[in-house]
Amino acid sequence: MKIENSKAQMRKGVLEYCILSILSRKDSYASDIINKLKDAKLIVVEGTLYPLLTRQKNAGLLSYRWEESTQGPPRKYYKLTDEGVSFLSEMDNSWTDLVVAVDKIKNFPEDDIS
Repeated sequence: MKIENSKAQMRKGVLEYCILSILSRKDSYASDIINKLKDAKLIVVEGTLYPLLTRQKNAGLLSYRWEESTQGPPRKYYKLTDEGVSFLSEMDNSWTDLVVAVDKIKNFPEDDIS
C-alpha cells in the first residue's frame, strides 16, 4: 500500500471531527472551513466538504443560516446544534482514548510485543 493512500485514509477518518471542532469555535461558511482545514494540512476540496456538511446536518449535528455577503451572493453559515455539541464532546473523549491507545502501542518496549 502506498503511503499517500494511507495518509489520505487517515485524513478522511478525522475530517468529520475536525469540521465539528472548527464549528464549535465559530459559525462558519464552507470556504472558511476549507481554509482552516488547508492551514492544518488536511487538504479538502468543496466536493469533499459539502457531502460531509450535508450528512452532519441531516444527522442533526449542524444547522445553517443564510447571510448576505458584501463580496457576492449570500453565504450559508453552519452552526453546531445542541446535539452537535454533545456529539463533539463524545468525539473529544474518543479521540483522547484513541491517542492514548496508539501512543501506548507505539511506545511498547520491544520485548513486550509478541
